[in-house]
Amino acid sequence: MSAPGRGMVIGVVGAGAMGAGIAQVAAAHGHQVILADAYPAAVGRAREGHAKAMAREVEKGRLTREAADAVLARFTYVEGVDGTALAAFAGCGFAIEAIVEELAAKRALFKALEGVLEPDAVLATNTSSLSVAALAGACARPERVVGVHFFNPAPVMPLVEIIPAITTAPSVTTGARALVDSWKKTTVVCADTPGFIVNRIARPFYGEALRIAEEHLADAATIDRAMRELGGFKMGPFELMDFIGNDVNFAVTSSVYEAMFHDPRYRPALTQRRLVEAGLLGRKSGRGHYDHREGATRPEPDTDPVLGRRIVDRIVAMLVNEAVDAVRLRIASPNDIELAMTRGVNYPKGLLAWGDEIGPAKVLASLEQLQAEYGEDRYRPSPLLRQAVRDGRRLLT
Repeated sequence: MSAPGRGMVIGVVGAGAMGAGIAQVAAAHGHQVILADAYPAAVGRAREGHAKAMAREVEKGRLTREAADAVLARFTYVEGVDGTALAAFAGCGFAIEAIVEELAAKRALFKALEGVLEPDAVLATNTSSLSVAALAGACARPERVVGVHFFNPAPVMPLVEIIPAITTAPSVTTGARALVDSWKKTTVVCADTPGFIVNRIARPFYGEALRIAEEHLADAATIDRAMRELGGFKMGPFELMDFIGNDVNFAVTSSVYEAMFHDPRYRPALTQRRLVEAGLLGRKSGRGHYDHREGATRPEPDTDPVLGRRIVDRIVAMLVNEAVDAVRLRIASPNDIELAMTRGVNYPKGLLAWGDEIGPAKVLASLEQLQAEYGEDRYRPSPLLRQAVRDGRRLLT
């Protein structure tokens, strides 16, 4: 990959919320951007969205009208992703796809793009859960394929995960990270494993909360209140699932579960599957774990502090264990794991530091108690957690 700079033309395929957001980030930092989508309506919405976003920047005094117009002038919008349409990407030094989360569709797109781009251009994927190696395998030059995972909305969320496949050239990884760093994003590098850092480590935040509710130990409102008020999270798990969309959250969990060969740690919840089947997707459908329709009232949570503390301790122990195991498996460095969870999903503390604050021995005892009670491998402690307790070491070193 050539050295990143404002002269590099950026290509984005997929003009939905994520693709349009990535395109906006690149254009705001001085790049000419080509944005394409198979659906003309999506291209039209992206164009309108960019105009509205720049108008807001002017209204809030963050940009002058002239500067905003200059950003808008950097976009080229393309309708279609067939051979003729993709010819517009010929001069791109960096092309990122943000299309439907389907392996076959992404592989087909990469094969088509590879026939258009120059040999030193980079092919990036914004996949949140698919194998980067599997996508690269569709290409004649897999060494130029890399994962560059933004979080939604891309112009706002600071974190970007950089994921090299086993075939990715080191210079491509370095160049992609330097490019995204130049866009004032916080980058972390992680291994090409299911869920990468954030979507893997965060699974218990949702999964264990759903398990607690399914066992009728506490309802959604009580769990959410405990995680907000006692745990310090900005949103409770059920509020967040309704905000993300139960369909999206369930799909990510299912993808990680399948990719991890049905490891019980990541097993999806039947409760969430039924909500998806019923079309109760959360805010976007009006109902989910909560009723979001006009005039609806929220159920009152149980405010028992002992119950609340038990909920928080159980979920946080699972989260800390995931973070520790990610260190053990070298999914990312300890510092990048801490950065990803605080900057990517706004956790109140880095999980390794949080585990040290609780005490590794206490975290281990919580997991061993759950494992003994349920008899499930779901609660197995990470060997690295056991070693830390045995050796009297901190988790964040």
